[in-house]
Amino acid sequence: MSTTDGNDLVFLPLGGVGEIGMNMGLYGYGPPRNRQWIMVDCGLTFGNAAETPGVDLIFPDIQFALGLKQNLLGLIITHGHEDHFGAVLDLWPKLNIPLIATPFTANLLAAKSAGEKRGPQLPVQVVSPSGKIELGPFNIEFVPVAHSIPEANALAIRTPAGLVVHTGDWKMDKKSHHFGVTDESLFRALGEEGVIAVIGDSTNATSDGHSQSEADVLEGISEQIRSAPARVAVTTFASHIPRIRTVAEAAVSVGREIVVVGRAMERTVMAARETGWLDGVPEFRSPDVFGYLPPDKALLLLTGSQGEQRAALARIANDDHPEISLSRGDRVIFSSRTIPGNEREVNKIINALIDLGIEVVTDRDAMVHVSGHPRRGDLEELYTWLKPLAVVPVHGEAMHLHEHEKLVRKMGIPFVGRVRNGKMLRLAPGAPEVIAEVPAGRLYKDGDLVMASDEPLRQRRRLAFAGVASVAIAIDQKGEIAGDPEIELSGFPEKDAEGEKFDDIVHDAVLDALESLPRPKRRDPVFVADVLRRAIRAEINACWGKKPVCHVLVVAL
Repeated sequence: MSTTDGNDLVFLPLGGVGEIGMNMGLYGYGPPRNRQWIMVDCGLTFGNAAETPGVDLIFPDIQFALGLKQNLLGLIITHGHEDHFGAVLDLWPKLNIPLIATPFTANLLAAKSAGEKRGPQLPVQVVSPSGKIELGPFNIEFVPVAHSIPEANALAIRTPAGLVVHTGDWKMDKKSHHFGVTDESLFRALGEEGVIAVIGDSTNATSDGHSQSEADVLEGISEQIRSAPARVAVTTFASHIPRIRTVAEAAVSVGREIVVVGRAMERTVMAARETGWLDGVPEFRSPDVFGYLPPDKALLLLTGSQGEQRAALARIANDDHPEISLSRGDRVIFSSRTIPGNEREVNKIINALIDLGIEVVTDRDAMVHVSGHPRRGDLEELYTWLKPLAVVPVHGEAMHLHEHEKLVRKMGIPFVGRVRNGKMLRLAPGAPEVIAEVPAGRLYKDGDLVMASDEPLRQRRRLAFAGVASVAIAIDQKGEIAGDPEIELSGFPEKDAEGEKFDDIVHDAVLDALESLPRPKRRDPVFVADVLRRAIRAEINACWGKKPVCHVLVVAL
């Protein structure tokens, strides 16, 4: 369908395109100068010590969205994974727009907010699964899909310009129906209605075939638990309620009691019980009883599958958890995949466990994990049902988007919408076309602050590379140095290649630089500080081959 009244329909990603995580997309409809908008998802990605020292969480930059003011009609959350809703607590108070989610996701948001020291009160508008809402010109239908969390949804977004399907995260799962089904009849009905565009998950577009079922994991994990001679620990994503239920059912079948460790997992388990997603599963035990259970009757369910150093698994591997310990002969099952970028941290924990004599089982060894995202076979099947005029690959790095695009072209779908964060794509009328570019960057959660500039991170990386030299001196009215320079070096070797201490090298550089200055010049603290800074850096570079950050304080007496 196309419009002839000057209105258009656009899609604008602010995060999640060209990267994994930090998902946020805007849909706009109306005349270009006065479009009305909705926001879909508000996710985060995780920092790492090498690239973002001191920053654990990264959010999309919402500068453009804040400028929309009353034309931004609401924020719809597709499901409760951190990369889709993890930034809500920090960013929603700045937006202050209607917030819409299904019951389980709303419970997760409430529990997460309650766990923060200054968590905001979130007035969530709860929509039932398969429910519909209207926001201005947008009629939005929640379409349940299979994924690795309860109440995952695609969105059927109806506008006067036509119907768009925003898939969110999804997969085909034709064996396990506990946590949502990607229903063929629902999607075929949308296809018959006429779909102008699909905004589609690309995470596994590099993989052939179909995604495997959660039912397959139940069989694989059951065997690993059944054959374990002593204690068993299973680590997975805290929000993976389908996997938590799978592990619990496997443990109960062999007479093991489940002990849950980790605040994030406890929070999601509570939300799942409150919304009925763990009905029939026995209550879990608290960590304090773990040591009293016979080894062959205990199963530990815990966080830390991505190598997080403060999570329960890392503390157990380092033998410093206050309540839980594992020993030789025990088995740890990684029921998860390692997110790209976390390999080093995960391997560090695996190595520590092996050194303790603990057996480690990953998805390389047995069927203990399946992805929650569609492979190429799943994508082909969905697009056969939907018969879209265009597909816009999102939710993936460049290689995932590229493979998704190749698949779409191979299927003969008329148009592919190429887009990146900040690129505004017109979906209708006409063929998909990038028509504008808006600011789209990153916000960094630094302690309790959210900052837009990455300059502090660049400075921290410099400090990590070459350290810092701090020097303070006092100059009297005659231009003479009063006392010895105060020198503090951080991150330096003790001595250079000739065996001279770096404290002495800096001390001599300060005195030599001062001696070279005429006395009248020495009475200008700013000038003297600049000269000393350059002299110190040059001397250190000559001895070490590195130029540290250098701070010089000159006090005129």
